[in-house]
Amino acid sequence: MTMQERLEAIERRYDELDSLMADPEVSVDYAHIQVLAKEQAGIRTIVELSREFRNAQTQLDDVRALIREESEAEMIALAREEEAELQADIERIEAGLRIELIPKDPNDEKNVILEIRAGTGGDEAGLFASDLYRMYTRFAQRNGWQTEVIDINQTGLGAIKEIVFELRGNGAYSRLKHESGGHRVQRVPVTESSGRIHTSAATVAVLPEAEEVDIDIKPEDLDIDIFRAGGHGGQNVQKVETAVRITHVPTGIVATCQDERSQLKNREKAMSVLRSRLFAREIERQHQEISANRRSQVGSGDRSQRVRTYNFPQGRVTDHRVNISSYNLESILDGDIDQFIDALVQQEQAEALAGSA
Repeated sequence: MTMQERLEAIERRYDELDSLMADPEVSVDYAHIQVLAKEQAGIRTIVELSREFRNAQTQLDDVRALIREESEAEMIALAREEEAELQADIERIEAGLRIELIPKDPNDEKNVILEIRAGTGGDEAGLFASDLYRMYTRFAQRNGWQTEVIDINQTGLGAIKEIVFELRGNGAYSRLKHESGGHRVQRVPVTESSGRIHTSAATVAVLPEAEEVDIDIKPEDLDIDIFRAGGHGGQNVQKVETAVRITHVPTGIVATCQDERSQLKNREKAMSVLRSRLFAREIERQHQEISANRRSQVGSGDRSQRVRTYNFPQGRVTDHRVNISSYNLESILDGDIDQFIDALVQQEQAEALAGSA
């Protein structure tokens, strides 16, 4: 199917959705209307660009006809300028259409379960994990998203050994999926008296939040433990058993939540994490089956991969996948990471375009 044929089919579907949503019998079914509206919203940009492309092409044909028929030099010169502008517009619109026609990741609109774990470097790695947690929560605030801690393991220095938290917002997974991997920090630890620079690391895993329809979990495959929630230094320690640990026996995957005072809420959160981890595992298996050789390393979730370095002495942050450096480290740790995300999205689109060529 040519691009033009695809565009015509998408426009027909867009108009069909309009008619369906205007049907009185359909309009009373709120759930159905929501599904139709979501589908239409997903193709609206393509339809708008397609119509803009067609309009610009018509104008270009008219201008070229004028150039052929016009005899006055001044009018021809003006028409030539308009022709060049329209040609540039058409090329811009066509490039946008090619990107929009790239098959979308079905998980892009999902919320995110984000896991940060301290790696090599002892307490300094835990402090860096805490910095990363703040960076992502600030990024969420900048985007108007909500965050909620599911499970956290802290030390007395304000460091984080491990944290699992949810980010809820439109397109959260599409913006954060490339953050998975190893993040490295280079700085002088507060405990270092000689001023020597240490290198520490933390790993980040970004999972699309799975719904019950995404992954089927059999109750008999679950081993559920209830225990008393703990807290550092005896602070806020629960006196009753509300913490929940769920083990998926066939895979050995474990999810824990002790953040809520309600055992039921902790169980719901732990199940959400378990579903998302199993869902991510299934996605990775499918990717490997499709082609291990062609699968992009960007956003693969390989935690051993060094994706970014945060160098404090130089005030520099470098993303090694797109070879981009910024010397505004303080702003980046305050959540200003769009420049890296945008570059990674563009790289993903370029690879997809190259693969479809």
